[in-house]
Amino acid sequence: MVRSGSRFLVALALAATGAAHAAPAFVNGLAIPGATADSLGTGANDGRLGFFSSLYYDPVRGEWWGLSDRGPGGGTLRYDTRVQRFALDVAPATGAISNFQVLETIRFFNGGVPLNGLAPNPTNVLANAFDPEGFVVHPKTGNFLVSDEYGPSLYEFNRSGELVRMYETPANVIPRNSVTGVPNFASDAGNNAGKRSNRGFEGLAISPDGRYAFAMLQSAMLDEGGANGTVSRIVKFDTETGRAVAQYAYRMDTAARGRGTSALVALNDEEFLVLERNNRGLGVGATLAAPEKRVYRIDLAGATDVSAIDLDAPGAVYTTVAKSPVFIDLAADTLAALGNKVPEKWEGLTIVPLAGGDFVIVAGTDNDYSVTQNDSNVQFDVYFRFSDADPFASSIQCPIDQTTDCFFTTGGGRATLTDAYALLPGVLHAYFVPAADLPGYVRPVPEPGSAALLLAAGLSGIGVALRRGRSRARR
Repeated sequence: MVRSGSRFLVALALAATGAAHAAPAFVNGLAIPGATADSLGTGANDGRLGFFSSLYYDPVRGEWWGLSDRGPGGGTLRYDTRVQRFALDVAPATGAISNFQVLETIRFFNGGVPLNGLAPNPTNVLANAFDPEGFVVHPKTGNFLVSDEYGPSLYEFNRSGELVRMYETPANVIPRNSVTGVPNFASDAGNNAGKRSNRGFEGLAISPDGRYAFAMLQSAMLDEGGANGTVSRIVKFDTETGRAVAQYAYRMDTAARGRGTSALVALNDEEFLVLERNNRGLGVGATLAAPEKRVYRIDLAGATDVSAIDLDAPGAVYTTVAKSPVFIDLAADTLAALGNKVPEKWEGLTIVPLAGGDFVIVAGTDNDYSVTQNDSNVQFDVYFRFSDADPFASSIQCPIDQTTDCFFTTGGGRATLTDAYALLPGVLHAYFVPAADLPGYVRPVPEPGSAALLLAAGLSGIGVALRRGRSRARR
């Protein structure tokens, strides 16, 4: 059984704290066209912007980062994985966001060889297969930490995108056959233990001093409930040694259909925001019914280190992390550009400190490049007419990067692409949070005397930082 007494007391305190403050207020949102290009090209597989499997605002350096995942086609098409540095204006008084612009695209390399999004082949060897899902910047070194779903793995890269090291993945989360010990990193075939396929380290956070990184499995492991499990794991890594030092149990909403966690954001060493969602909403191959997209505040203090505990074993005793009531309901706010429909894949979440002490929380979606994921090396662009009551019923598919030889997704009849249709956009939402409503937040701290510290000290506000970033890119 799960011990619930201390967990209940901590959760009750979180609930009381939440009740004393207003919910973050939705300010505005942006729908960024799905055909937007990054800095490497324009085609779907070599330059279409991969929206936001992860978002990170680095207040130390005044930089925005948006992570692209393994590419179009869900691991069936070769794609050089990458991260985008972009500019975004944030109004200091209101938190309104505007003027999204890609500044730089950085590919990920291992010894000069691009890490690619193809599923591992052979399936028991990761090699250079990479499905990046979480991204943070180490406040002291400026290096990138990126979590991967295939492993699940945690990688560290330098500022040029070259792999510096791989962290040591705990044995219990590696997808494997518990009898033979052989892993299958590409699918669940043959596995009965460890993370589920495409459910690896989805969320990633770093402590304000950079000492610890926290990687979160998207859902329960195969040997802890599988598709019906409600408890997943957060793995705490020491960034100095690259080894895991603790694991914590996180209980998801049992009501969320296709539930999973998509983002983890550090408030301090023990408190975090978690983005939890189901697989419903406006997305490629999804359905509109009953979308659930929620942000919670959690606290690891008092939670059991479950590194050596089977979470669903009979008689198991542990305390899960404390979890607040819903902090932000992302599904409550919609954009006219999407016909006021809720996007399926909310996966990015970051905190922006404003000059006056208040905050903006920015959430972002992953649009899967608006490309099918049909387990084949033949994929198609997917176009929607968002004004329709059911955009899926009228959606059109075309060969990738073509606007002819198109057909209706439903029924397969030939279709003519018109201006009424568009690729699925990437979406950003901004939520204003007064300082009093985000207690405990600790700003990332750079190395004393570092260039990053001097830069941070010289910035008078978030708007100034972003405008400077854009000016540098234009030189």
